[in-house]
Amino acid sequence: MRLRTHLIFAVALFTIAPALPAAQPSRDDTRESLRKLLETAGKRADVNVAFRQSEKQPYNFVGSMTANLKNAQSLEIVISVTPSDTIGFRVYPHYKGGYINVKKAEDGPGLMHEMLRFGDRNFLFWGTDSTDDIFCGYTVTMESGFPEEAIVIVLRSIRSTDAFTGELRPFIDGSAAVK
Repeated sequence: MRLRTHLIFAVALFTIAPALPAAQPSRDDTRESLRKLLETAGKRADVNVAFRQSEKQPYNFVGSMTANLKNAQSLEIVISVTPSDTIGFRVYPHYKGGYINVKKAEDGPGLMHEMLRFGDRNFLFWGTDSTDDIFCGYTVTMESGFPEEAIVIVLRSIRSTDAFTGELRPFIDGSAAVK
């Protein structure tokens, strides 16, 4: 009788216990998958960026897009493998020797307003970091595994940031965009 009671209890516990989630890749595994992808995707003609692991943050990769830009001097790309199973992209346009800073812009409120409007027209979102430097970004989740195709699409879309930087120039320094 005792064996039967334990068996019934075990069956009942098994049927009401939630299924264990499949093992998630570790943050280190994701970083290594991203490293391999960036080595190949960075060589694509429509990306053309050499990525390297950040010396300051081991879960970040950084690169600089410089070719075929008309408005920004470069686009600094920071890609982070986060502790929350996402990969975050931050793209900082460099303009006239540095970052674009809201507080140093000729028309800071106008700059921020235009960046908000971009949210309705852009694939990438726009924001400022803790030092008020502007960036555009994107976040990819790891819900369905490593999102290789999505990452390549984001990398290919970064170049369009240059045209949007041009649209921000009147607010930054009063100049017009280069078309």
